[in-house]
Amino acid sequence: MVLSVSIFASLSPYFVSALLLFLLIEQLSYLVKKRNLPGPLFVPPIIGNAVSLVRDPTSFWYKQSDTAGTSRGLSANYLIGKFIIYIRDTELSHQIFSNVRLDAFHPLGHPFGKQLFGDHSLIYLFGEDHKTVRRHLAPNFTPKALATYSDLQQLVMLRHLRQWEESFSGGSKPVSMRDFVRELNLETSQTVFVGPYLDKEARNTFRTDYNLFNVGSMALPINLPGFAFRKARRAVMNLEETLASCAGKSKTRMAKGEEPTCLIDFWMHAIVTEIESGNPPPVHSEDEAIGGLLFDFLFAAQDASTSSLLWAVAFLESDPEVLSKVREEVVKIWSPESGKLITADQLAEMKYTRAVAREVVRYRPPATMVPHIATNDFPLTESYTIPKGTIVFPSVFDSSFQGFIEPNRFDPDRFSEARQEDQVFKRNYLAFGWGAHQCVGQRYALNHLVLFIAMFSSLFDFKRLLSDGCDDIIYCPTISPKDGCTVFLSKRVTT
Repeated sequence: MVLSVSIFASLSPYFVSALLLFLLIEQLSYLVKKRNLPGPLFVPPIIGNAVSLVRDPTSFWYKQSDTAGTSRGLSANYLIGKFIIYIRDTELSHQIFSNVRLDAFHPLGHPFGKQLFGDHSLIYLFGEDHKTVRRHLAPNFTPKALATYSDLQQLVMLRHLRQWEESFSGGSKPVSMRDFVRELNLETSQTVFVGPYLDKEARNTFRTDYNLFNVGSMALPINLPGFAFRKARRAVMNLEETLASCAGKSKTRMAKGEEPTCLIDFWMHAIVTEIESGNPPPVHSEDEAIGGLLFDFLFAAQDASTSSLLWAVAFLESDPEVLSKVREEVVKIWSPESGKLITADQLAEMKYTRAVAREVVRYRPPATMVPHIATNDFPLTESYTIPKGTIVFPSVFDSSFQGFIEPNRFDPDRFSEARQEDQVFKRNYLAFGWGAHQCVGQRYALNHLVLFIAMFSSLFDFKRLLSDGCDDIIYCPTISPKDGCTVFLSKRVTT
């Protein structure tokens, strides 16, 4: 024991020196990569500014944006051993989106997404593999498929809205909408994606695992037992295993010639048809791979839609003129008392309501940034080259407030046929991404938002419980109002 202490004491100066040398090299490396970009001159050792990010992500990213606004649309920082660059300028963001390839940039989906999402994510596919998988996803979003999903979406929505009507429509107590909208979206995603292949027990387990994933995605990326990030990764594995099982069941059913009734059926029907025609199985068509790809859809649909639905309620309540126009359009097409669902043709007729949905997504894009990692040095501007290994954060949020006419105003008419700002400023409308990795399900997502706006505004009168900072942005992990969109709900009585 004495000998051990003596050895440790004799070696401790070397350990301390080595540690100090490492910390010095770390700081110098950061400063060399940063060069003349705005950003902190000193970063905390090893973890960088990760604590600030986890403690208050909204303030952290606002500060990065403000700092980038002072110089060329770029700012630098350091997070857990990773040099990062925040990109505020739209045209610089396009440089990233347009160079997603093996020798330039890889999407991450999350700063530590590879650890979190696993190996079977569409995010990490490139080249022919990526093109092939996207081609086989096309049958999932045909008009026939979208019409099938629309019916399922409406059935789930109406069931939840009727429950809200019974529970909260007295209007005497305010209701924070976040958890209720989240439950609505989770059931909708489960029903649309894998409908008949999840029993009640599986759905409950699914909900628990997805909650663990949400919590872990916002935690420090410590992949050790007991930590939220490790629990999230295990939850993702469980979810992907469940979804893989659904894929196998769907393949069996589609091989019998039955009609598709949900997204996984349309997908597996195309795969089964290709195999039966004598072709080899498509790449990434194994059950396990399908499970991973389905989780991508779940993540995108669940959290992004929850964000958009909450902001839609907030903006409709704050702008009575917009709400009135939505109701006027919807009542010509659909009534809650009709006992019918909105058809695909009727959905297409709701042009103003769709414009409202698009403006919600522009004004509050659910995923405010799309992180990528540089696989090689990349000359971004004439004066700055992004170093290999850098995580870059092109800001979809900042782009939404560039170019558009009066961008800080919530104005659905910007998407009217007369103004067509979605075409004039299409390079700034990046909520669904750009280029090869643009969101494949954006029509589904917009339909979901349009249907919710139409049905919610038809069934309810609602008044916001205003409080200081209620519209401040929080990350969970997509953005939502700080108060969870707290409203008084009452059943709407039409005359």
